[in-house]
Amino acid sequence: MPAHLLFIGGEDHFMRLPFMLALKAKGYRVTAAASGDPKPFAEAGVPFRSIHFGRFVSPLRDLGSMRELSQLLTSVDADVAHCFDSKLSVMVALAAPRDLRTNLVRTINGRGWIYSSRSASALALRCLYHPLQRRAAKAASATVFEHNGDFKFFADNHLLGDSEPEIIPGAGIDVEGFERARAAGPSREALRKELGLGDSPVVITATRVTRQKGIPALLQAAELVHATHPDVKFLIVGPREGEGPFAMRAEEFERHAGYVVAPGSRSDVPSLLAMADIFAFPTEYAEGVPRAVMEAALAGLPIVASDIPGCREVIEDKWSGLVTPLRNPRALADRVIALLDDREAASAMGARGPALIRRTFSLDNVVDRHAALYERLLTRARLRRALAEPPATGPTFGQAAE
Repeated sequence: MPAHLLFIGGEDHFMRLPFMLALKAKGYRVTAAASGDPKPFAEAGVPFRSIHFGRFVSPLRDLGSMRELSQLLTSVDADVAHCFDSKLSVMVALAAPRDLRTNLVRTINGRGWIYSSRSASALALRCLYHPLQRRAAKAASATVFEHNGDFKFFADNHLLGDSEPEIIPGAGIDVEGFERARAAGPSREALRKELGLGDSPVVITATRVTRQKGIPALLQAAELVHATHPDVKFLIVGPREGEGPFAMRAEEFERHAGYVVAPGSRSDVPSLLAMADIFAFPTEYAEGVPRAVMEAALAGLPIVASDIPGCREVIEDKWSGLVTPLRNPRALADRVIALLDDREAASAMGARGPALIRRTFSLDNVVDRHAALYERLLTRARLRRALAEPPATGPTFGQAAE
């Protein structure tokens, strides 16, 4: 029987389908569990289990999710269960039954809101973060990090336990799939007409449209850019619903309506990136390597992104893009203006992105490294079982076999 892999994630888990399908093509059995829409998994032919999971802190709901996760791990009985999401990386490990034979792998997609926010509640929750992570590490077979910054944080704070640490950059970009989607999508002219952009230079952002992702700072920066470059348009693409206390209000966009377009979620992001001139990513979130930044680099766009470890995995300042301080609209605006005013330098920065993504962050590279990790864990599990089994009984020396 091929090894059975269970992948557990949140509402955007469908974005990992190319990763799952690539592992399935290698001969693994694959099951997905997530809180999002089951339809993409059904269309891809991946068995799916629905779970209830909320990204925000809710003790009663979280206890219910823990019970559900425990039942999921027991009923699926996979060889490897791999969870993605800062919160799930703790919850799945804590929910695992003690007699579970499954190897638990968790990917740390950044340290999340607790280490992004400066609010009193976030600061208070940091006191719980270390003991919870230490408990989770005892149940985990391996902990995957997307960049060295998070690995160093866990190592320095003794949060790894006996789990095997592994640094695998990003979630894997399906380069060929991205390019097919871009070629099949609407033309540059059609998109500009649909969105009312005309011939304006376009600064695009593709992300969840939340406060954590730096959207307030981006809107302020857009206003500053508009003051000196009134022809520039800012295109902010991504979902705005279901973001709880981090949601942006409609009126916050309305006051920038002359130069900011926010069409919501779109399925043609590769084509939108090909149509734009600059990619801006002002996140304030302590995340892994942002998929949006990797896709913008693959599209050959010059990028202005927050000076955080995950973004610096993709961007070398003044070589392949520009990094900017967090929560600083003036600095963000100045860097966007610098790229607008020096198109030759901007083009050279953007041109360096695709080769990096193909070399380091491609789906093939990421899948191969994960498969190697799974095989190491499975080999060790087989060895432990072999050592734990009593020796086969047989005739003793000098005794004839019947």
